[in-house]
Amino acid sequence: MNLLLSDEFLLQDYPENITNTIRSGHTTCLRFNRKGDYLASGRVDGTVVVWDLETMGVARKLRGHRAAITSLSWSRCGRYLLSACQGWRAVLWDLQDGTRYREVRFRAPIYTADLHPWNHNKFVASIFDEAPSLVDMSGPSDVKHTLPSAPKRTNTDADAATKEKQAKEDAKQMTTATVWTATGDHVLAGTNKGRFNIIDANTHEIIWSEKICSSVVTTIRLTGSGRELLVNSQDRIIRTFHLPNLSAEDLDPDTIQVPLEHKFQDVVNRLSWNHVTFSSTGEYVAASTYNNHELYIWERNHGSLVRMLEGPKEEQGVIEWHPHRAVLAACGLETGRIYIWSVNSPQRWSALAPDFVEVEENVEYIEQEDEFDIHPQEEINKRRLDREDEDIDVLTLDPSKGYDEDIDGAGFRMPVLFNLGESDSEEEFVAVSTGTVRRRSLGEGQEGEAPEEEKAVAGKKTIAARGTRGKKKQ
Repeated sequence: MNLLLSDEFLLQDYPENITNTIRSGHTTCLRFNRKGDYLASGRVDGTVVVWDLETMGVARKLRGHRAAITSLSWSRCGRYLLSACQGWRAVLWDLQDGTRYREVRFRAPIYTADLHPWNHNKFVASIFDEAPSLVDMSGPSDVKHTLPSAPKRTNTDADAATKEKQAKEDAKQMTTATVWTATGDHVLAGTNKGRFNIIDANTHEIIWSEKICSSVVTTIRLTGSGRELLVNSQDRIIRTFHLPNLSAEDLDPDTIQVPLEHKFQDVVNRLSWNHVTFSSTGEYVAASTYNNHELYIWERNHGSLVRMLEGPKEEQGVIEWHPHRAVLAACGLETGRIYIWSVNSPQRWSALAPDFVEVEENVEYIEQEDEFDIHPQEEINKRRLDREDEDIDVLTLDPSKGYDEDIDGAGFRMPVLFNLGESDSEEEFVAVSTGTVRRRSLGEGQEGEAPEEEKAVAGKKTIAARGTRGKKKQ
């Protein structure tokens, strides 16, 4: 009904104001699914919350991590969700029943983890102080393929001193961000020395490498087409590149070129950028600022700043753009709330009554010839009964705008969660009595992540301690 009331022709391509604020714990990262009807958020306590954007309510809570969530990635069908945390492990969730489908452990915290765009049993992860890993979960046991971080060298005829110097430099290269290409044939990786590597997913070798910035690459994003690349680094400059067709049959790695399109920066205030994202169409670039509460939006045609979104007076962390609409979501670093910016669309009430037309000024009405004719009561009743006999289809769902279900099959729809305790949004204030509220304390109302055995042992220790204190008093 809300979609019918909005006039899509009057909407603009980027959001303007905060329209919703939601909260469940302290959020650290966000990710929309491909269809755009759900938003996944990772919390600092390791819980993953899936939000229904239609109702702005919690659709499911996933508990399995014990450390802060650092990365989220959806499968193409929307049924599987990959979450990675600082606790050295990644979990692939099956949202059909909310269970852990697979779990992979690493030897260090995980920067990013990105699911394969066509196969949910594969993902690539960038790991702290470790080589990136391509994980294949197709078999009964996980298979980890180590990916290189050292750049591709072309000067094979260099002397021994030069080779030794290059070897020392290559040893310091660490991958900090990874993402799949749109076809899933290659992995794009950024390093802590500003290198950009293109890795063949089949041979696990770097086919092209170039230094694109002078500092650590923190974020890599692609548009839906996979032909535009967005890179954020710690040198306070956001860069966009044109990516060639890496899946071409006649691709020659020696002739690959990744031309720079734009550089976005604040030359006056010299701001750093926490996180960046493309718009749904790729026409705009949005970024959250370090030690600032404003969000910047640039357009890519001319590279000019079009909007500075002012919202809450707190610094924003991860930001995500809706895959089909002018909706932007960001999580506050201080409170952990999720703020949603969108366009305040004028309501088009004539959509609910097709016989009426909205007019901006007076229009002379021309009466039809038989409009006010008097018909017999029997004929009126017959027409009414005929209209009641029409079959109305209330089961078929119209596909969302911009989402082609013919490509992805029937599409996955998350089952309704009937447990009210799991669907609460955990607001900051709790009702104590009529007209009285108090601020929710840290950790209140949240289930611990310890197993049942540990909880039982902890309970016994508490009882024993109380008994000991009682004896001492006697």
